[in-house]
Amino acid sequence: MQTKLKVLALALAMPLGMRVMAQQKAPAQVWSEAKAKTWYAQQQWLVGADFIPSTAINQLEMWQADTFDPKTIDRELGYAQGIGMNVMRVFLHHLAWEQDPEGFKKRMDEYLAISSKHGVKTMFVFFDDCWNKVPKAGKQPEPKPGIHNSGWMQDPGQPASDNAANSPVLEKYVKDVLKRFANDKRILLWDLYNEPGNSDKGNKTLPLLKSVFKWARQVNPSQPVSAGVWRWDLEELNKFQIANSDVITYHDYTPEAEHLKTVQFLKMNGRPLICTEYMARPRNSLFGTVLPMLKKENVGAINWGFVSGKTNTIYAWDTPMPDGKEPKLWFHDIFRKDGTAYIPEETNLIKKLTGR
Repeated sequence: MQTKLKVLALALAMPLGMRVMAQQKAPAQVWSEAKAKTWYAQQQWLVGADFIPSTAINQLEMWQADTFDPKTIDRELGYAQGIGMNVMRVFLHHLAWEQDPEGFKKRMDEYLAISSKHGVKTMFVFFDDCWNKVPKAGKQPEPKPGIHNSGWMQDPGQPASDNAANSPVLEKYVKDVLKRFANDKRILLWDLYNEPGNSDKGNKTLPLLKSVFKWARQVNPSQPVSAGVWRWDLEELNKFQIANSDVITYHDYTPEAEHLKTVQFLKMNGRPLICTEYMARPRNSLFGTVLPMLKKENVGAINWGFVSGKTNTIYAWDTPMPDGKEPKLWFHDIFRKDGTAYIPEETNLIKKLTGR
């Protein structure tokens, strides 16, 4: 809690210091608080999930031409529509783009056509510091039984993320995608970097994080850009993310009372809030308690996990089950592949809160 209070002090100081500095270096780039609030007021209450089709083990298997699966995407986004979800957070991968930039963008467009048909907007994620360090294009590994996200790939990975020689291709990737979809109303927001500093990288990620914000501002898409704070002791990263995000996004897997404290102090920044990861049942981060609180606080709510599949996110981060048996209590995920709710009371609550 002391660390969180320290970050709170930084956040309170930011309107007088850090944010002004950011605006002085790049005038009229970070959205004003007023613009951010106006944008957020135009949205319905945002509720959804981090989405990957159940047939994909990672971002590459989702987006590569040989394994792109629009039928499953269509079916599973239909489950989202059925419970009133209106946004999905979806991870991209630069290696899939590098294989075939035009084909990659066409698949993104096909995904957006499907999601839009189901009344679902999309939050795309560019880079990611989580899980396996060395992504490779081509055929992806099979899931390891009972191991959470056994095949998920970082982007650009390690040590690629701290190698400045990779910047030209990464810049070209980010700008190419942003230019293609800069005014696409099917896209809610660009999440530029998932959990920067994870996998023990810490501040080694800061140069790439700064670069991706610079590249995004140079394109200047009509949608807001952000990068979610997720660990309170990464103070330098947190300061940069909060100072440069149009809308504040964050991750929180704590129970309702602790999560509410996070909401209350992040609101002091004066910008709309979207929680882009929550809901881990064994940790008491639950739909039944957290989701009503987020609605009351007018905070967007995007939980990790949707349909149980190759990502193995029904298993806990730190509790592998090598026999591959179904755990007594799923860690994440809402539906089985056939569309049956894992806990019907949860989907009924989501329907109630979304007015579905």
